[in-house]
This record gives sequence, C-alpha cells and structure tokens, in this order.
Amino acid sequence: MSDRQQPTNARLIPDRLTSRLKDNLMSWPSLLLVVALLIFLANSLASPYFLSPWALSDATFNFTEKAIIALAMALLIVSGEIDISVSGIIAITSTMMGVALQFGADTTTLVLVGLSVGLICGAFNGVLVTKLGLPSIVVTIGTMSLFRGISFIILGDKSYKNYPESFAYFGQGYLYWVISFEFVLYLLLAVGFYILLHKTNFGRHVFTIGNNAVAAEFSGVRVARVKFVLFCLTGLMAGVAAILLTSRLGSTRPSIARGWELEVITMVVLGGVNILGGSGSVQGVVIAAFIMGLVTFGLGLLNVPGIIMSVILGILLITVIALPTLLSKFKNRQ
Repeated sequence: MSDRQQPTNARLIPDRLTSRLKDNLMSWPSLLLVVALLIFLANSLASPYFLSPWALSDATFNFTEKAIIALAMALLIVSGEIDISVSGIIAITSTMMGVALQFGADTTTLVLVGLSVGLICGAFNGVLVTKLGLPSIVVTIGTMSLFRGISFIILGDKSYKNYPESFAYFGQGYLYWVISFEFVLYLLLAVGFYILLHKTNFGRHVFTIGNNAVAAEFSGVRVARVKFVLFCLTGLMAGVAAILLTSRLGSTRPSIARGWELEVITMVVLGGVNILGGSGSVQGVVIAAFIMGLVTFGLGLLNVPGIIMSVILGILLITVIALPTLLSKFKNRQ
C-alpha cells in the first residue's frame, strides 16, 4: 500500500510547485513588473537620453521621497485607515527645521527636529482617530490644512535658505557613482517594511484589523494601539521625506510638497493595496513607485506640462480603484 502511495505523493510535490509558480506569475506585483518593463522600454525608445546612467539616477529623485511615505501609508491603508495630511506634515516639518536653522542648529539637530516633528504630527493624528474615534479621512484632511496653515503663518511669502553643506548630502549626495543616498535609504526602508508587514505578528495584526477590526478586538488584538503605531510610522516617514526634500531643494517654503498626498495614495493603490483595507503587499507598492517614477520622468523628458501629468495621475488613481469593482461585476454577470 505504501508503495502505491509513493508515486502519488511524488506527483503532489511538482503539482504544488507548479500551482505556486502559476499563482506568483499571475499575482498583481508580477503584472506590475511587466508594466514597469514595458514603460522602461517605451521611455528608452522615446528619448535617447533616458538610458544615460545619470538620467536613470535622476529618475529616482522623482519618486523616492514619496515612495518612502507610501511604505508606511500602505500599512495604514491595509489596516482600514488613511492619512491625507502627509504633505502638510512635510510642510510643517520643513518649516520647523528652518526655524531651528535660524537659531544656529547644526545638521544633526536639523535631522532630529525633522524626525521629531513628523512623529509628533503622526501621533496627533493617531490620538484623534484612536482615542476620540473620529474618521481618519476627515481628521487628516483637517490636519493637512492645519499643518500647512501653520507653515504659512510662520513663513508667509518668505523662505528659509542657507542650510549647512553637510545637510545637503541627504538629498543630493551619492554613496557610489550614480547611486544616491536617498535611493539606498528607500531600498533599506522597503526591506524593513516588507519584513514588518509580511513576516511579523504585528503585520498579521494589521491584516486582521483591516479585514475585521471588531473580530480582531475580540481575538485579543489591541486595535487602537496598532493603528496608533501606524499613524506614528506614517508621520515619521513623512518627516524623513521632509528631510530629504528640504536637503535636495536647499530651502524651505510653505508650499513645499503640495499635492503629494494624491501621488502617495496612488502609489499605494496601484501597488495592489485595497483602499478599503485588509489586503496588499509592500513589494507591489515598491514596483508601483518605480512605475510612477518612470512615467513622470519619461513625460518630463518629452516636455509634457505638469498639469497634464496631474490629469494622468488622477485618471490612473480612479482607474485602479474602479478596476476591482468592475471586474467583480463582470464575473457576477457571467
């Protein structure tokens, strides 16, 4: 009997491997990877300058800072919440670093101020949502206006400049040849967030909360604490992005990063994260960030106006959100 079962068991292993391979090839990140390769090919044919190593390096600056925020935003949306205030957090963080600069702060102090302000803003959002039970989309729309309004009150039509030369390294420096510091930082953060979401109990709690927060609470998951941590992480990553962006621009203005919240959310949703929560992957968000970076950089090389890029991003966001609903309705009709 065991001799007869042995060939059957032997056949099961290749069948499982084939099934797993097929699932991986048909997954959303795999499809995004194909799209990214096609866009890369189209850009290389559209512009002779695209394949230059320095041009490709410059392309990473188009999305790195936004993609860093998208890593944390992905976890937040998986949990069923959202943060619209990230661009406002960048504005007030950059402004506070500029204020610290006026008092003679060195590079280390500027970085600490940036991280601290971002974390405090994220914690403020988290308290309003988890302690007072307010809807996150309403809260963060309000705090977006609040944070940016404070920046305008402090700066008006002025700007802070003359940051230390050592501070410029974060947004303009290269670790090796054309490989920038902020791109390497993004890759390291992407690995960290992948491990956090997909390989830890905390990540499993995030998925559980996104699928059913009430059931998660009854299962012993501290829903409010997990969501508070996620808001803090999002604020902290916005603080990191503010440091990199301020360093790259070399100045602080109250209008800095205006409209970034749309692009960050587009990256997350394009990456396969369900806008209603409960599903998604960090690897999909990473590939989506590359796609958006390639699209915007390619359009820039073709001298496409910024307003047209905004229209394209808006259409892309609506399409990606509507696509799962349209597909499910199509399957139900069949």
